[in-house]
Amino acid sequence: MQAATMDPAEEPPSMLWGLDPIFCAFAKLYVRDILQMTESTQVPGIYFYNSHPIYKVDVLGTVVCKREREDFFCYGVDDGTGVINCLCWKNDLLKEAGDPTRSRGKPSDGALGGLSPVAELEKLRQAQLSRCHLEIGELLRVRGPVKTSRQQREITASVYYKVNDPVMAVQIAWMMEVPQLYRQCYDKPFKLQPNATGSVAINPLSKATNIIKDFVKQKSVSRFRPYDVQDLLQPLISSQPQTASADQQSVAGPSSCQQLRHLLKEALQLLQDEGIVYRRVKSQDEVYHVTAEDKDLLMAVKDIIREDSRREKYSEKGCHILHILSAVRQHHSLNVSKAALELVLKSLECNSDIVSTSDNHYTVF
Repeated sequence: MQAATMDPAEEPPSMLWGLDPIFCAFAKLYVRDILQMTESTQVPGIYFYNSHPIYKVDVLGTVVCKREREDFFCYGVDDGTGVINCLCWKNDLLKEAGDPTRSRGKPSDGALGGLSPVAELEKLRQAQLSRCHLEIGELLRVRGPVKTSRQQREITASVYYKVNDPVMAVQIAWMMEVPQLYRQCYDKPFKLQPNATGSVAINPLSKATNIIKDFVKQKSVSRFRPYDVQDLLQPLISSQPQTASADQQSVAGPSSCQQLRHLLKEALQLLQDEGIVYRRVKSQDEVYHVTAEDKDLLMAVKDIIREDSRREKYSEKGCHILHILSAVRQHHSLNVSKAALELVLKSLECNSDIVSTSDNHYTVF
C-alpha cells in the first residue's frame, strides 16, 4: 500500500489541529477509511479524514490472522470493511506466562477452607491473560495510534482486549453508534481557517446563526419573524465608507442594508437545514417556528407514533422515521424537514414519551 499524502494547500495548519475535538479522541472509524486516510505533509504520523486530523483510532473486529513473536502479537482485524494489522505488545506478565492455557498448579493447602489472597490473585492473573491472548475467530477491541510501516498501515495498540459477545450485543451497539458518529462528526469537514493575524476567523454566517440561537434560547420563544432578529445582526455588517459618493457605493457593492438582509436570509436557511426552525406555512408573512418549542409539532408526532404503533404492521418494531415524516407532512405541515423531526424525536425520547426500538424506529411505552 502506498502511503497517500494530502495536498499541502488543502491541509489545515498544524497550529489549528487542537481546535478539532476529533484530534484528541480515539476516532471510531471503519478499517476501510483508516487504510485510505491521507498522511500529513507537515507532521508524519498524522492522517486526515475529511480534513479532520487523526492519529489514534478505536477499532472492533474479528481476528482473521495471528502472528506471535517474543515481544508482541500481531493480529489481523476484520471489521467487515477491511483488514488491518494491530501490533499488540506483550507486558511482563504475558512474557513470563507463555501459553495461558497451561496449568500453574493448585493453591497451597493453607488456603483451603477460606479466602486465599494468593488464589484470588491467580484467578485475576489468569483472567487478564485470557483477555490478552486471542485466537482466530475471536472478537478484539483495540485502541492506539495509526502507523505506516513498510508501506502498510497498522495500529500500534495502547489498549487491547478480547470481547466476550455471545449474543452479539456489543457488535450491534457498535454498528448503531459508528454510523451516527460519521453523520454527526466525521463526515462534517473541519473548516476553521486562520486570518491574516494568525488567529481563527469565524465565518459571519456562523456568528449570525449563533446570535439567533441565543435569542431563541434566552427569550424562550416558540416562533418569531425576521424583523425580530434583524437588528441583532447589524454589528456583523461592516459599515460603508462615508466619504464615497452614492454612485461610487453602488458600483463598489451592495449597501449595508442589502448585506444585512442577505446575511439574515442565509442564517435562517441554515437554521432550517439544521432543523432548528421551520416555517409551518410558506406565505408572505414569514413566521419561523422553533422546532424544540413547538408544542403542536411535539404533540402531533407523539400522537402519530401512538396511533400507528397500534397497527399490526408497526406493533413489533415501531414506526420508521420516514413513515413518521410522511405522516407529519400530511397532517401537520409540508415544510417539516427530516432534521427537524429528528430533533423532535430526540426531545420526546429524552422526556420518556417515546422509545427507539432500533435504529430509526420508534414506539410509545
